[in-house]
Amino acid sequence: MRLRLLFRLLVIQRVLVRHGLDELITSTHLLRPLRFLFYLSPWTWGQRKSDKPRGVRVREALQELGPIYVKFGQSVSTRQDVLPEDVGVELAKLQDKMPPFPAEEALAQIEEIYGQPAQEVFVKFDAEALAAASIAQVHVAQLHTGEEVVVKLLRPGVRRQIERDLEVLYALAGMARRYWSDARRLRPVEVIAEYEKTVLNELDLMREAANASQLRRNFIDSDQLYVPEVYWEYCRPRAMVMQRIYGIPISDMDSLRRAGTNIPKLASNGVEIFFTQVFRHNFFHADMHPGNIFVDVTDPANPLYAAVDFGIVGTLSDRDRRYLAENFLAFFDRDYKRVARLHVDSAWVPAGTRIDEFESAIRTVCEPIFNKPLKEISFGQVLMRLFTIARAFDMEIQPQLVLLQKTLLNIEGLGRQLYPELDLWQTAQPVLREWMDEHTGPRAMAKRVREELPEIRFMLDQLPTIARQLMDRLNEESRPKAKHPVDRRRMLLWAKRRYLAFSGAVSIVAAALLLGLQVQPDWVAWALGVLGAGLIFAGRPR
Repeated sequence: MRLRLLFRLLVIQRVLVRHGLDELITSTHLLRPLRFLFYLSPWTWGQRKSDKPRGVRVREALQELGPIYVKFGQSVSTRQDVLPEDVGVELAKLQDKMPPFPAEEALAQIEEIYGQPAQEVFVKFDAEALAAASIAQVHVAQLHTGEEVVVKLLRPGVRRQIERDLEVLYALAGMARRYWSDARRLRPVEVIAEYEKTVLNELDLMREAANASQLRRNFIDSDQLYVPEVYWEYCRPRAMVMQRIYGIPISDMDSLRRAGTNIPKLASNGVEIFFTQVFRHNFFHADMHPGNIFVDVTDPANPLYAAVDFGIVGTLSDRDRRYLAENFLAFFDRDYKRVARLHVDSAWVPAGTRIDEFESAIRTVCEPIFNKPLKEISFGQVLMRLFTIARAFDMEIQPQLVLLQKTLLNIEGLGRQLYPELDLWQTAQPVLREWMDEHTGPRAMAKRVREELPEIRFMLDQLPTIARQLMDRLNEESRPKAKHPVDRRRMLLWAKRRYLAFSGAVSIVAAALLLGLQVQPDWVAWALGVLGAGLIFAGRPR
């Protein structure tokens, strides 16, 4: 074990001991190899007592340990239903009530980044932070053109802190891979590698500005979500400037009710926004804890979400997105056999898995939660039973989906907080069905053809040349090998079949092109497609 890593583990141990939380380590099976550090440490000798409540001690320990631990606390805080009340209330304070770094450091950063004092860069700049989080904090300012903005600045030394603790996470993941029987299936090192990419991306505020701009374009005319404008001329890798927004924090239920907000609509809109981002846009805000979400209640009957903090966004491969959509829809339809089959087809479970047994196990977990509002569903129990199924069927974790799963849990937690009567399944189902209708069948094929039209046109331009070269090559190859009439007939038959197959492929490409161009009558295109399939079949070697 490297000296720097050992020193960091000792620091973590000292923080936990000082806040009276060292029993968490000694009682955790995975971390038992580290218990000797506690027993040898003088900080654990003698009786220790803290007068602070348990929740406060947990929050303060996470704050002292640094950004990665704070982010863990933020994520967990969205699931108040699975946390002790005292701990949940305190962890919620990590969302936007972190201690800010001093105003003098903020002013010094502005001058270093822009090469001139804050009062010259902006008409007004409030050196006291408006809000502070684990990686950055924001200050209110005004541009020379009059717009009121917020300026986001990274915390000093935050990259060094994160890289240091990533080393700890990799060490723990390595221990898990070496000593934990479930490590092959849960792939801890791969999960940490995926998390590393995500958290390091947060340290580039130019990337966050680009994320915000993309999300704003995706929802520019939306009546459900507003994304503030980015002022690119003021953005730098360590500073980001965007429009200041006003609204009620999503966690302030009392203020939302006093404003007469349509809470059921707000809750269902939140679910619809999430599934729209994931499946329609394939670009989703993946840090949706309550500190990053506000509500514009200018029209209380039609409340509008307003999002901030775009450092973490997610995308999926086309294959994963399609399989997820099909899984969700099969789940909504209670088609557990299809859910089981999709898991096998996507290689999420081993190929030899018995579909009937896997189907039965999924039904056992999922059937009890249908047609129930959120308040009647114990997702903690559901997750535990799903983990048991995963272990029994040797299902491997998919690191590329961890960010999506974490975001979905956050959304479900927000829905529970806003409107426990919300039917999560019925709200999401129409969005998914519409997306699937758009991405399967003839219309979807025609759309893809239109998108690929320039490439198809280029290929069609090359077809005569390719066909001539192919025929010349076939004739040339057939002549030397024709030593007697039987051989020559065989070669000519082979050349004929190759030509038929090639002609069939050309016909199918032409049919797809006509469909993409929506040529009328469309039966011409379908006839060409059928002809092409027939030619390919006729040219098949027998």
